[in-house]
Order: sequence, then C-alpha cells, then structure tokens
Amino acid sequence: MNNEKIKGVATYNSILRTKLNDHIKHKLREVGNTELVPSHGSILNALYENGGKMQIKDLYDLLLKQKSTVTEMIKRLEKLGYLEKEECLKDKRVTFVVATQKAMDFREDFNHVSESLLEKVFTDFTDQEAEEFLRLLKKAIKNFT
Repeated sequence: MNNEKIKGVATYNSILRTKLNDHIKHKLREVGNTELVPSHGSILNALYENGGKMQIKDLYDLLLKQKSTVTEMIKRLEKLGYLEKEECLKDKRVTFVVATQKAMDFREDFNHVSESLLEKVFTDFTDQEAEEFLRLLKKAIKNFT
C-alpha cells in the first residue's frame, strides 16, 4: 500500500471523528444535556447493554482505551451523578460501575441521540453497504489489537 492511501485513511478518520463528535454535541444540546461529552457515550452504552452494572475491568477490555482514560471518564461521570462505584462483597479486588437513576433517566435521550447519529452516518447507504462498512471498520480495528 502506498503512503498516499495511508495518509488518506488517517485524514478521513480524523474528519469522520470530528463530524461524529460535532453531531453528538449538537444532539446532546437539543435534548438539554450540556454536561456530557461524546466520549461518555461508550461507557453509558456499555452499562445500558449490561443491565446498568459492569466490572471496571470489563469496561477497560470492551472500550480498548488506556486504563487512565477510562478511569478519568468514570470519575467524571461519577462526579456528574451518572455512575457510582461499588465494591464486590465477595472479592474486594473487584469494583463495579453502576448506572445511577440519573443515567437511567437519560437513557431515552441517549437512544434518541444514538439513532440520530446512525441515521446521519448511514444516509444514502444501502443496508448491505452499512453492514459492509461496519464489517470493514471492525476488521481495521482488529488489526490494532
């Protein structure tokens, strides 16, 4: 692969990430939420999909981000009242992150923002193109793990 293609991948990735984040910020403001940022969505989504409670270790593994980055996001969401930490009663080495009522109350707005993002990204995509796009993104990500 030539360097021009590599430069294009990094450039397009950066542009797409900026566009995604701008859309999410706009939609968060539309639903009246000015305290969350786009990166918080990955943690909230993981909790929503796992019954509102997960081991912190599982979040690190799922999000494929630096531990320090995830830890800071958790601290921020805890400070904002969306999460609480809970020690495991059986094993003191294990800590859970638990969605608070505030997080659960935000779930409908979260779903609205998420659906809006998907609609925007996949406008003019066929179902087959959308599936292929996601497949290729996952394949590219796997190359880094």
